[in-house]
Amino acid sequence: MKTLDKIPTGKIERASKLVKTGVKIGGNYAKYYGKKLVNRELGKDELNEDNATDIYDGLKSLKGSALKVAQMLSMEKNLLPNAYVEKFSLSQFSVPPLSAPLVRKTFKKYLGKYPEEVFDTFERDSVNAASIGQVHRATKEGKTLAVKIQYPGVAESISSDLAIVKPIAIRMFNLKGKDSDKYFKEVENKLVEETDYILELRQSKEITEACHLIPNIKFPKYYPELSSERTITMDWMKGQHLSEFAKTSFTQKIGDKLGQALWDFYMFQIHGLRKVHADPHPGNFLISTENILIAIDFGCIKEIPDEFYVPYFELAEKDNINNPELFAEKLYELEILTPTDSEKELQFFTSLFKEMLTLFTSPFNRETFDFGADEFWSQIADLSERYSKDEQIRKMNGNRGSKHFLYMNRTFFGLYNLLHDLKAKVEVNNFRQYLD
Repeated sequence: MKTLDKIPTGKIERASKLVKTGVKIGGNYAKYYGKKLVNRELGKDELNEDNATDIYDGLKSLKGSALKVAQMLSMEKNLLPNAYVEKFSLSQFSVPPLSAPLVRKTFKKYLGKYPEEVFDTFERDSVNAASIGQVHRATKEGKTLAVKIQYPGVAESISSDLAIVKPIAIRMFNLKGKDSDKYFKEVENKLVEETDYILELRQSKEITEACHLIPNIKFPKYYPELSSERTITMDWMKGQHLSEFAKTSFTQKIGDKLGQALWDFYMFQIHGLRKVHADPHPGNFLISTENILIAIDFGCIKEIPDEFYVPYFELAEKDNINNPELFAEKLYELEILTPTDSEKELQFFTSLFKEMLTLFTSPFNRETFDFGADEFWSQIADLSERYSKDEQIRKMNGNRGSKHFLYMNRTFFGLYNLLHDLKAKVEVNNFRQYLD
């Protein structure tokens, strides 16, 4: 893969790159409508493919926030056309890495020494390049280590990148008015946290120590003395990315074992720690040769305040969803319904969220749940397709729900998809044995 000798770091330089991408997309639309005049039955598959390719190609050389947003969107498999999902998912662990000279220069800037002065050996080529940083293998005193180095300029460009991405997101998700700012601020705050590797080091140690009692999952050890605000060093963990493992012919027993470990890991964090690893994409999990789950990245941790946690999980109970008065009360608490809604909006969104929550919370209302079953995923796909074509939604304000929904929903969508990849049947309440 071609390496990068430079990453645009200035606002004007980065904006210019995105403007050029916008021009390409405009050209794709012009080409599509030209063909449409000749063939009125023409679908949008080619347009989606061309747009997804041009957007990804534009973002991958910028790295940082814009690419991270693409990664987040790739997890929403029922929200975007498949071409976008496939292309954006490359941002999880397959983007052009920094060149060796730029790595040395960046490392010296962050740690005050060159890599070879710190480690016994340091591989100049990265083994994994993603949206915010890339990983190199190193050794020191007989230990094999993974060294994550943040791309230059990423932390400083978050606000300006999101300002450029914001108009696209507003259009895509039908957000209206200044109320949408709370969602973008939540994303911005989380991305700022993800670029602070001192914070990541602290969160990594805290969560891995708390979760060590869960069987069939393990974590790397972290080394503060070999880390800094923009670099982080941990044990090198051997394993296959979960997405690659999912393509192999593993047994149902192994899928269930891994799925149970993953489910218990997430439920323990949410209900026991009131914070959660909110980046459950396949690039953050490995499967060892002993079929043990390995969690390797804790940059994105979402704290769950009581005022959100309590009503959120009250709405996961079937009886509460079917109690009209209580259901409406919780929708207001979670800012899904607002005092300014018209009667039409109240009826529409109450009905919509009742249907959605009945489906998405169904795993919580069973003793065991089969995430490999096609029926559950078919229902999600049908619901998504039906509402994506609903003209009423386009006319209504899409600002729905507390800002905390953004990362909590992302967490559950990602978790559900990983469990689906593993075709796992899980014991829903098994995690409770690990709570105090």
